[in-house]
This record gives sequence, C-alpha cells and structure tokens, in this order.
Amino acid sequence: MTFLDLNLHDSLLDGLDAMGFENPTPIQQQAIPYILSKHDLIACAQTGTGKTAAFVLPVINNILEHESRKLSTLIIVPTRELAQQIDQQIEGLAYFTGVSSMAVYGGGDGISWEQQQKALRTGVDVVIATPGRLLAMLTSSGSFDTKYIRYLVLDEADRMLDMGFYDDILRIISFIPKERQTLLFSATMPPRIRTLAQKILNNPKEITIAISKPAEGITQQMCYIADAHKTAFLLGYLNARHDERIIIFASTKDKVKELHRELVKRKVKAQAFHSDLEQPEREELMRAFKNNEIKLLIGTDILSRGIDVDGISLVVNYDVPPDPEDYVHRIGRTARAESKGTSLTLVNGKDFGKFKRIKELTGSHIEELTLPEGMKGDEKKRSIDSRRPSFIKRRK
Repeated sequence: MTFLDLNLHDSLLDGLDAMGFENPTPIQQQAIPYILSKHDLIACAQTGTGKTAAFVLPVINNILEHESRKLSTLIIVPTRELAQQIDQQIEGLAYFTGVSSMAVYGGGDGISWEQQQKALRTGVDVVIATPGRLLAMLTSSGSFDTKYIRYLVLDEADRMLDMGFYDDILRIISFIPKERQTLLFSATMPPRIRTLAQKILNNPKEITIAISKPAEGITQQMCYIADAHKTAFLLGYLNARHDERIIIFASTKDKVKELHRELVKRKVKAQAFHSDLEQPEREELMRAFKNNEIKLLIGTDILSRGIDVDGISLVVNYDVPPDPEDYVHRIGRTARAESKGTSLTLVNGKDFGKFKRIKELTGSHIEELTLPEGMKGDEKKRSIDSRRPSFIKRRK
C-alpha cells in the first residue's frame, strides 16, 4: 500500500512527497480510513510507529473539505516537547495546504502567554496544547472560541493520566462541542484509559499495534554492575561507537548533570538536557541534536516520549527506568521507522526487581554483557545469554 491508496487530498500527497514518505506504516494504514470516515477511534500503538501522521493526515484532509476555516482541531498532549514536534510535523505535512497550527504550552514568560492568546484570537486551524496551559486559557476570558471545534485528539493519553491530568482533561472537554470526532491514542490501555474512553468517545473503532513491545529492530543489551563502575563501563562501551547519535537516560536531573560532568572531563562530547534549562536552551539543544550538530545527549524521561529524531543508533539506560512502560518508551527512541538500533541497560542490585518486571512485560531477548575483569557486578546476577562486549579485551 502507498499513500496514494488512502484517497488523501492532492496537496497532502505533495507534502508527503516533499518529505520523502511513500508507504504508510501499519497504524497509518488502519487509522487513516477510519478517521476519514469520521469514526471515533481508540488506537493503541507504541512509540515510533508513525502514530502522529496517522491522525494528522486525515484530520488535515477533513479540514480541507470544509469551506469555513476557523479553529476546528484540538490536540492535547502531555509535554511541551511533544506539542512542538507535532506542530512541526503539521507544518511539514500541511505545507501545500494552507492549514495552520500552533503549539500552546506553559513554562515561558508573560510575553509568550500574550503571543499565544493573540495568535489564537487571530485565527488558527489546529491547536496542539498541554493540559495545564490549555485549561488556563479556556478559563480566562476571551482567549479563543471553541464552538467550531470538530476534531479532538488525545495523544499519549496514558502518560497524561500518569501525570495526574484526568480531571483537567474532562474539564477541557466540557468546553468543546459534543458533536465532534474524538481520537484517543495511547501506548497502553489500562482500565482507567478505558473509563476515559467510555466518557468521551462515541461508538469508537479500535486499533491495536504492538502494545508495550520494543521494536523488533532494537538489539537489547544489559549488564549487572555496581554503581561505582557504571561510568567506566559506559566509557569503554562508547569508545567502540564513534560518530553515532546516542541518548543516555538517567533517573534524575542531578544524575544527568553529574554524568555530563564526568563524560566531559574524560573528553567525551556530550550535552545535558534537563528541566533546569530555560525553554530556549532546550529548544536549541533539540535543534542541534536533530541537525546532527550534537551526537550525544544525556537526559531524564523528559526525552523518552515524543522526541521525533531519526538516526539514533544507541539508547543507554544509565539507571533502570521506574516501570516497564518507561523502558519501552526510552529504547523506542532508536530503531524507528523499521531501522536498526541498540539499547543498553545498566542494572545495579537495587534495580534487579524493576528490571525483572521489564523482562516479564516485554518478553524480549536481552543479551547480558559480561563485565571486564576488575569491575564488580552483583550477587543477584542472572544470566540471559551472556557474551563479552567487543570493547573488552581478555587478559592472557
């Protein structure tokens, strides 16, 4: 199947052609026809499956069918980074259509608040917003008119509920006309997502694509190692992977800063991405990383969702993520769009239980790397198909 088979508007096909897209992914093949037919939809799909275009393309197509062009589409997302990326993707896909979009999120100054309000009053077709800032604008007088909204999208709904936005989402929806098309995208489908769907969707179609499973193109590796030896092991591992694009995840922003200092001290070119940075600094870091000006980025889970960067060859979990879903989202930064990639997880004694749950959930083949001589592992070490990493030399 190609995008030509999906009966999309010619101007959208021009945008896809300009961006080099020819064949839709499985989630796009299934979701686009349902959305074009005006069905409500629940879609369960992991990161990296092309789900953003799965709702952006048909929604833009539906917008183009209406002569009256006012704010018609609201996309609610958990983070500002995801809002910005969806906005950028709409800008590319809708380049030849004239459909406009705007990302609305907090964390800026009073000037950005005024700019966002002014732009919304002036007119825009699609708003991509985080719940907190959106609710603030909806409850302030005269920010923007929601009476023409016909399409509501909740992206990464499970993440928004994890962040405590359930009540905010319901309140936001109370401002939106009941006669609308509602699309809910989530990486998992726990009972509370089902409860939310029953409240806000009308007789939805359902799609499930690879729930909570890492992409097949990811070679998953791990090693049991004491905290004191993690950085030394990581340095040896990185030495064998020159000129590759890499993300390293740590558990806290303090750990990110500490690891960044250690790597820079050892002449490793890296940048730290964390919440203490001002928004313009974070945006500049992401721009540089996307443009391959930065090869190695260290961050917390703020980087694990919605970062749409192709060509990442390695993801390192310096600390085991707090739950299995976070593991899937972290390593999903690599092996996107059917490419190949590697993930490495460093597991200390305290994290053994968390890593065991990860293995049980994913059901994946995970290679265990043996430690070089002199480095300490853990007494809870369990073998998973052990092998010695290529950068480690055996002593004679």
